[in-house]
Amino acid sequence: MNNLTTQILDALQDSKRAAIIAEWIQEARTHNASLPRSAVADAEEIASLLARGLGEGAQADSFKDPKWSALQQLLVNLSRSGAAQGQSAGNTSVFILALKKPLLSALAQGNANTGELPASFWGLTTLVDGMAQFTATTFQRAREEIISRQQEELLELSTPVVKLWEGVLAVPMIGTLDSNRTQVVMETLLQSIVDTGSELAIIDITGVPTVDTLVAQHLLKTVTAIRLMGADCIISGIRPQIAQTIVHLGIDLQGVSTKATLADALALALQRTGWRIARQVA
Repeated sequence: MNNLTTQILDALQDSKRAAIIAEWIQEARTHNASLPRSAVADAEEIASLLARGLGEGAQADSFKDPKWSALQQLLVNLSRSGAAQGQSAGNTSVFILALKKPLLSALAQGNANTGELPASFWGLTTLVDGMAQFTATTFQRAREEIISRQQEELLELSTPVVKLWEGVLAVPMIGTLDSNRTQVVMETLLQSIVDTGSELAIIDITGVPTVDTLVAQHLLKTVTAIRLMGADCIISGIRPQIAQTIVHLGIDLQGVSTKATLADALALALQRTGWRIARQVA
């Protein structure tokens, strides 16, 4: 056990740990007044696992040692919890870095050999900085996972399949149509065709701001997939400017039924499926 490990373990022993944690929380509050309610409990658990790791022979000047796994897992949990609650990566890292001041003070008070102080300070700084960096990296990874999951959920919510009539489904498209969204639309629509036994699907692009070659290709792929399932497709929402764009780009929609409005598309779908709607005369 090296000198730095001995010094940190001495500072974290049960009789001194409360004072270290109190100074730690005080220092953290100077940088972040809105600490979570669990800050004291989190600090106590971190200090306990820090002492445990050092006692089991973990390297005091490196947080990459596998013997820090218990403390690393705790920091992972704290980072994920903070990300889920909408906290910033800086708040969590600053909380960890605030531990540096009380530990450095303890090392300075307990080190009779002043010549060893620079090495001890450097080793402790490296350890705490490593903990903070590990926390920030984990926080960022957790935030990216949350954003990715939310994007998938938004894609599903923004592409609902609506049953308009017996045997007729509709997908109202709103916003930009890209490859990922087209894939979600295709999978959801095809599964709905299977589940409901529908013969016709209406893709309404009234809410799609622009139609370019890529968007048209996505639409044509979706139409082809629907036809392979034994159903047919109508595209509605073809506004004048979109019609001009399609003609200008030379996009071939031959064989694909198109209508200006969703109402027109529904009327055509009812006609194709043998329905006839009549207004009741009083």
